[in-house]
Amino acid sequence: MAIASRATKRALSTFAAAKLPEEAIAATAAVPVPLAPAPASSERALLQFEDTGRLFAGEPTPALLRTLAALQALSVGPLVDAATAALRSPAVAGSALGRAAARATAYRHFCAGETAGEAAAAVRRLWRGGMGGILDYGIEDAEDGGACDRNAAGFASAVDVAAKLPPGSASVCIKITALCPIALLEKASDLLRWQKRHPSLNLPWKTHDFPILSDSSPLHLTASEPPALSAEEERELELAHERVLAVCARCAERGVPLLVDAEYAAVQPAIDYLTLAGALACNAERSIVHGTVQAYLRDARERLETMARGVERARVRLGVKLVRGAYLAREARVAAALGVPSPVHGSIRETHDCYNGCAAFLLDRVRRGSASVVLATHNVESGQLAAARAEELGIPRGDRNLQFAQLMGMADGLSLGLRNAGFQVSKYLPYGPVEQIVPYLIRRAEENRGLLSASSFDRQLLREELVRRFKAAVLGRE
Repeated sequence: MAIASRATKRALSTFAAAKLPEEAIAATAAVPVPLAPAPASSERALLQFEDTGRLFAGEPTPALLRTLAALQALSVGPLVDAATAALRSPAVAGSALGRAAARATAYRHFCAGETAGEAAAAVRRLWRGGMGGILDYGIEDAEDGGACDRNAAGFASAVDVAAKLPPGSASVCIKITALCPIALLEKASDLLRWQKRHPSLNLPWKTHDFPILSDSSPLHLTASEPPALSAEEERELELAHERVLAVCARCAERGVPLLVDAEYAAVQPAIDYLTLAGALACNAERSIVHGTVQAYLRDARERLETMARGVERARVRLGVKLVRGAYLAREARVAAALGVPSPVHGSIRETHDCYNGCAAFLLDRVRRGSASVVLATHNVESGQLAAARAEELGIPRGDRNLQFAQLMGMADGLSLGLRNAGFQVSKYLPYGPVEQIVPYLIRRAEENRGLLSASSFDRQLLREELVRRFKAAVLGRE
């Protein structure tokens, strides 16, 4: 079975052709400089999926059965739609029966527990199995300052828990939308976009001029000059800035890597502004704060290169989490309503190419010792290509400045394949009370709808391993 041999020649060439940072800085055009493509045999040698016995060694059969059942159910679109609609209903989500049903199904599959202690236990289990965990306190957008303060306390608690775990086993993920009211992030983002188009605009609340947007960014999302922030709004933004810096400083003090989630385009400039404030404050000696680049955005590569040049000038280390992005439907809907082009690439192939090119760019930074990178992907081809490029560049497989990451309950085959090859791998571990996590589960279901229905790779691996175990137990042969 040649499960792992699906990387196309075009994808290999695209990945290998990505510009190196020094080339990117010198180039005046955004056309990649072709390099020799990595041979397909490299990836096959690095990531092995054919031997499911080795791949799933140490994974108990009941756990594999539960995972297969969950992925099979989640691959049925109408079933996911019905479950999401039920969770949206206050009568269902607010009832004891509804919470029990959510806990026994999606919650159990995607979440690490209700408390930080339960999530820490999940990290320890992963660590014993050769992987790490990313503590993700599962809260949604904040609407006022009081909610922001409570969320900041929750994030600080997650950092403290991570610091007590085995060194290198845990990092923490936060959402800026939980630390700053969403309406304020939208207003600040409008002003940042307008300032990009009109550099003379003075924004008195800005504390740094690190480049956030590029010429290819969707500046048209702000069609006219937005009103300035009121004195009260400026004070609230200052408080959000203080919350972000406090969490970043706590991570730096305890040596815990911090990953900052990205959101949709309307609020992303303000999120990047606050994230970079944390990076400028805490990334002088090591990459603590990691901002997120979404490769499905047309401006992703240009902004990444701009960011790389900026950190060099600021003499701080680069920290990046690279993802594809999850707000495709929302971005298309907003762009259509405004009558402007979507900020998202026009095809999935373009998104794949952008992700692979950005990954190659970042891997060279890791090789040079100037960056820490988290490649968050469920795409087997991208995992293969990144592993091959890292090997080609001579990056040690255990280098902690190169991490791969997948969601808990998703892409376990890829996670285990990367782990078995010697790479650093972590699973996202959302946690929190069921009633608090329900909005998170709804959002995950909506964001990953296509991914859930396309989990055939994992389901195939699981079926093959379960059949192998059945034959070995019942028939005495494999």
